[in-house]
Amino acid sequence: MAEDWKLPRRGTNEDPLRLAVFISGSGSGMEALIRHQQNNDCFHKTSLVVSDREDATGLSKAQDMGVTAIAVPLPNISDKIERREIHEKEVSKILLKYDIEVIILSGYMRILNPSFVKPWAGRILNIHPSLLPEFPGAHAHRDVIAAGATKSGCTVHFVDSGMDTGPIIAQEEVDVLPEDDEHTLSEKVKIKEHVLYPAVIDLLSEGKIESPQAR
Repeated sequence: MAEDWKLPRRGTNEDPLRLAVFISGSGSGMEALIRHQQNNDCFHKTSLVVSDREDATGLSKAQDMGVTAIAVPLPNISDKIERREIHEKEVSKILLKYDIEVIILSGYMRILNPSFVKPWAGRILNIHPSLLPEFPGAHAHRDVIAAGATKSGCTVHFVDSGMDTGPIIAQEEVDVLPEDDEHTLSEKVKIKEHVLYPAVIDLLSEGKIESPQAR
């Protein structure tokens, strides 16, 4: 399914871009983004945090930081396709209610349906803990270690209908040392993620990122 990329408007101090951050767990990246917004003169703000898990600890972190946080668990039905469709329709209603303009995936462990992604193409970003296109998928650090790679890092990209296949916006590298394991590599990459993602969102909100259609 080809995407019709449409980037968001340029934000301002008076009318910042309204973001929804999607999480599935602790929300460390979400927390770093909100702190960046609180401590800097940004053209974007986190208006909403959404999780597919009611037990995601990032929900309470968001609330403690003054951001509305909502859990939208998957319905308890057996048909996987119907379950995803119902879930994403409910999420879409909430995004509409809060007048969300950009979706930021930050440790969100669900693959979104193409039917959900397509209307948002150019307005959904993801950060992945590897140097894409190398090591896509849910176990990037494990795969990097298993492959004996000497470099890894993180990638911010537009989301398309594939898995970790959208156009790349920016990357940061880290060295993978012989003594590194999944945990130590993850911690090194997180440090880079927590700087790179807010910086890219700054550029997006300032109208300084080129549309994939122009590439």
